[in-house]
Amino acid sequence: MRASLRGTEIYFDIEGMGLVPDGNTMRERPVAFVIHGGPGGDHSGFKPGYTPLADRMQLVYFDHRGQGRSGREDPERWTLDEAVEDMEALRQHLGLGPIVSIGTSYGGMVAQAHAARYPDSVSHLVLVVTASHAGTMERADQIVRERGTEEQYQMVQRLWQGTLGTVEDVRDYYRVMGPLYSVTHDESKAAAGRERTLHSPEALNRAFRPGGFLRTFDLRPELGRITAPTLILAGRHDWICAPEFSEEIHRLIPGSDLRIFENSSHSIRADEPEALMDVIKGFVVGTRPRRAAAG
Repeated sequence: MRASLRGTEIYFDIEGMGLVPDGNTMRERPVAFVIHGGPGGDHSGFKPGYTPLADRMQLVYFDHRGQGRSGREDPERWTLDEAVEDMEALRQHLGLGPIVSIGTSYGGMVAQAHAARYPDSVSHLVLVVTASHAGTMERADQIVRERGTEEQYQMVQRLWQGTLGTVEDVRDYYRVMGPLYSVTHDESKAAAGRERTLHSPEALNRAFRPGGFLRTFDLRPELGRITAPTLILAGRHDWICAPEFSEEIHRLIPGSDLRIFENSSHSIRADEPEALMDVIKGFVVGTRPRRAAAG
């Protein structure tokens, strides 16, 4: 499905029922936006990994502008700030009240900014393996020097330089870096996922290259504006969004909860999938929005 919003088309897909029979009435489930990372990827990496959440909430997957199946007009607008406005416009387009916002990696950066700028639009915030500022890149470079192979180090330099120019370059990047992204890396499964993904090299390079927006962004001054109950999830062995960045977010969002998955890297959904689903379900179902609780 596609929504015409803000001068582009945003592709979205929906999984799970919004209204479910409950005795002699119909009960409304929470609606969750599942926000993909990258930049330069699409939502497909969450399927079917996030399907277990659909028995508790309705899931809305979408592709950021310039990526996946969404429109590619005006590359100058393929930025974090525009992604935030697109997300809010999609929420309004779908006629939704406050949503559960589940952002992973770059998607977690979008989710943080959206929840800070539109606090009344978010009932629950789940931040998975993410960071709030550009310092994560310098730390990631250090970690690859310490833990990675020479091939991995050279490959990540291409990411920082913005020289992954083709779809095959991006696939090769994820092939080489796969063992750093997941401690349980399974190349056969990873290869299938790479083939399913609609990679967008230009969006990736525009974000990471010198002068790109991921080189300079800093959401830390905004995080105190977040009012939604917030769950922060990190992987102990994450190389690109190391757990200290989740600990920092935890300190800056009042009343937030932090859980570090001890046997995971950047892909918790590959390394500890059942535990990830359980903790998200428990948080969304068991935590009342603060505004509702205050009323």
